[in-house]
Amino acid sequence: MGGGGAGGGGGGAAQAGTVQVEVADAAGKPLADAVVFLDSADARKLARPLAGVEMAQEKRQFVPGVLVVTAGTEVLFPNRDTVRHHVYSFSPAKKFELKLYTGTPSNPVLFDKTGVVALGCNIHDQMVGWILVLDTPYYARSAAATGRVLLDNVPPGTYTLRTWHTRLPVGAPAQEQALTVPATGTATASVRLTGLQP
Repeated sequence: MGGGGAGGGGGGAAQAGTVQVEVADAAGKPLADAVVFLDSADARKLARPLAGVEMAQEKRQFVPGVLVVTAGTEVLFPNRDTVRHHVYSFSPAKKFELKLYTGTPSNPVLFDKTGVVALGCNIHDQMVGWILVLDTPYYARSAAATGRVLLDNVPPGTYTLRTWHTRLPVGAPAQEQALTVPATGTATASVRLTGLQP
């Protein structure tokens, strides 16, 4: 994603490490679709709003089921179903309501506060979606078979490694641990998420 170094890069600034995280559940089995992110004061300075982000409704589901954005991102909620949807959230990070609609509402929703935003539809109770609003550019999801996450090009330093999953109890914070990223090479961490709901 990142652009090339302007002006050939003056030496030391190019240092970056790789972070490899293995996420497991309480039984030690690999856990897919956990969101792993690195937080620090420097990371917060580098976070920028994303452009062109959508949380669609298709076949009476939110697509994607979990959307990860950075604070300040505007999200469109296109309805690609023939039925109308009424999307809402009561989450502290973002309370909003899009009344019954088809097509794409003209105004996107601005997600300006970090946190977990749980989405629902007043008409279709089975529709559940999540938007995770972060203030860091360093995040990824754990792979299905391995529970593994790889974050490349992370500047060296000390971070708080946070891990969040939709099966954490509502309102539970992301699990966190300290992580130091080396100037070169790989920092590894293991995360075991306990208390997950079925």
